[in-house]
This record gives sequence, structure tokens and C-alpha cells, in this order.
Amino acid sequence: MSFENLKLIEPILKALKTEGYTIPTPIQAQAIPIILDRKDLLGCAQTGTGKTAAFAIPILQILHQDRQQHKEQKTIKTLILTPTRELAIQIGESFAAYGKHTGLKHLVIFGGVSQHHQVETLRRGIDILVATPGRLLDLMNQKFVHLEHVKILVLDEADRMLDMGFVHDVKKIITKLPAKRQTLFFSATMPAEIQVLADTILNKPEKVEVTPVSSTADTIAQAVYFVQKNDKKSLLIHILKDKTILTALVFTRTKHGADKVVKDLDRAGITAEAIHGNKSQNARQRALTNFKNRTTRILVATDIAARGIDVDDLTHVINFELPNVPETYVHRIGRTGRAGASGIALSFCDDEEGEFLRDIHRLIAKTIPVIEEHPYPMKEPAIVKSDAKAPKKAVSPQRGGGSRNSGRPPRPAGSGMSGASRGGNKRFGGNRSKV
Repeated sequence: MSFENLKLIEPILKALKTEGYTIPTPIQAQAIPIILDRKDLLGCAQTGTGKTAAFAIPILQILHQDRQQHKEQKTIKTLILTPTRELAIQIGESFAAYGKHTGLKHLVIFGGVSQHHQVETLRRGIDILVATPGRLLDLMNQKFVHLEHVKILVLDEADRMLDMGFVHDVKKIITKLPAKRQTLFFSATMPAEIQVLADTILNKPEKVEVTPVSSTADTIAQAVYFVQKNDKKSLLIHILKDKTILTALVFTRTKHGADKVVKDLDRAGITAEAIHGNKSQNARQRALTNFKNRTTRILVATDIAARGIDVDDLTHVINFELPNVPETYVHRIGRTGRAGASGIALSFCDDEEGEFLRDIHRLIAKTIPVIEEHPYPMKEPAIVKSDAKAPKKAVSPQRGGGSRNSGRPPRPAGSGMSGASRGGNKRFGGNRSKV
């Protein structure tokens, strides 16, 4: 199936052609026709599936066609709520790219920066507003934002909004919207509170489910190192001496831990920056920009800050510390191997993290292969060995290269290269920062 088969208008097809894409991902192929039919949608999809384009493209088409027919004024007709500033910016970039020939105006608003520019743009008039809940409520209370003309509401990363404590704010905002509207609801997971919220605000929704959170992409080669906590820094530096690792996103559990890793890498001559909630918005955006253009080789992030980071040709994700929530592992490694591209996910596991690894094995229904031959070996924690529910046979993290005890990181699935994946397919969203 191509985008032409989805009955998209010429201005959008022209923009997609400029971006170099012709084939939609599964969620795009399923969701776009439903949204164009102006039905409510419940989308269950993890990051990396191309869901931003799945709602941005049809929204642009609907608004463009409505303007052509009714000569509507520039008022906020679509509201997209998203949990983090980084994700809001990514969504804004998507609307800019796909809507460049439509004449529609969008604005991204978030906290942590001056509101002056945001307010001035609101006064000039916009069609699409992308917002984090806190700043949106603030500007609504100041009477700078008016939502009575909204036709389409999008809740993106609803489960993360729950994790970050935004659900109450979201409910407040929804009370200010017209009752008659189209609502698009996206969440990687569906905990009970999110399901209740979806049931409350959706009207006879169509459901689209792509790649449940318990699965990891087959294109991601996974491996784990057992290492003492105090040796993790040295092991990370050892791995990053491999110059074929062009970029890597390193995860820590805490902000302090992220800053410490950056200092250790800098001392070793490896360019690195941290991105987390204690950084100013400008500092976070500068670090992300430097990472995207490869001025900075390594980006060290906490989980909340990393949600929404999409980087071209990101080959490696390294879990410096394993997450204590197994679903978070799936989200983390989903930063690489996106939309059909290859990627590598390496994890460090110390004595205290054996239970976390066991839970990850249970969730993804496979055992992550172990790299035993490295300079800082540690025995496998007993709690992992005793896990009778984890599959017994290790699944090789790549096809035709590197295995347990290989002593080196795996190669990307299906590649003949030891480090960065080259290119990627032309499925929409493959190796792109906009989706």
C-alpha cells in the first residue's frame, strides 16, 4: 500500500514526496482512513511505530478541506496534548513538514520558557495547537487561549501523562472543549485509569492496536553484560572506544546519575551531554540538537526526558541502569530500530538489578543474550538463574554474527556492519526525526 491509496490530497502527497516516503507504517495505514472518516480513535501503539504521522496527516487534510469549503478563520481547531516539551516539539516539526503546502498555521507551547512569543503567535491566529497541559492551563487562565472552536482533540502518550501526574489537568482542559468533536486517543499501555479516561471522552471509537508493549522489534539486537555497579563506568567507556558506534542514547534512572555519567565520559574524551528535568528548556533543546547533528556523540537521559526523542540513524541504546518497570525497557530500546531500521540495545546488570532483568525476560518472553567476555565480568545474579518462567534458550540478538560469549556487542539484525546501520528502508518514519 502507498500513501496514494489512502486518498490523501495533493498538497500532503507533495510534502511526503519531498520527505522521501511512499509506504505507510501499519498504524498509519489503519488509522488514517478512520480519522479521515471523522471517527473517534483509540490507538494502542508504542513509540517508533509512526503514530505522530498517523494523526498529523489526516488532521491536516481535514482542516485544509474544511477551509477550502467554508473559508474558516484562523482559530484553534485542533488541540494536541502531550506530556513532554521534547515530544511537543517533535509533533510540531511533523505538522510543519507534512503541512508545508496547506497554508495551515500551528503553534507549540510548553513551560520553562518565556510565554511572550507564544502569546504573540496566538494573537495572530493559529489552526493547530500542540501543548503540554501545564502551560496550556496557565495561558487559558490568562485568557490567551480559547478552545470553543476545537473540532479535533488528540491525547498523545496518555499513559505517560498519567505517570507524570497530568491526568487531572487534562480533565480540566477537556471540560473547556466543545462536546461535539472528534477525539483521537493514543497510549502505549492501557492501565485501568487510562482506560476509564478513554471510555469517558471517546464516542464509539474505532480501535487500532499495533505492536503491544510486551514486544520488542525484531530489528533490535539485544544483549546484556553482568557487571559490578562500580565497574559500569569503565565498561561503558570500554564499549564506546568502538568508533563504529557513531551515536548512542544512554539511560540512567536518576538525574544525578545522568550528570555523573556525562562527567565520566567527558574525562575519557567522549563528547556527551545530559537531558533531564532539571535542565532548562534551552539546555535540553540544545543537547538534543547537538545529538541529532552529531556534534555530541552520546546523549545521557532519564526516562521522562527521553520520551519523544526521535533521532535519525540512532544505532545504539545503552541501559547503564536497568529500569525497575519492565515496560520501560521496551520504551527505551524502542528509540532505536524504528520503523524497520536496525538497532542495538545493550544493558548493564549488577547484583541489585537481577530481579529487574528477570521481569524484563518475562515481559518480552525471551532471554536477552549475555556477553560474558568483557574486562569487568560478574557472575549472573542468582535471581535471574532461578527464574523458571523465563525462556531457557537464549535468542541470538542478530542474524549471522556474534553470540553468547562473543565478547563484543552484537551487530544490527540483518546487517553486515559492526556498528551503525546505514540508511534504513523508505517506510514512512524510517530513520526520521519528525515522526
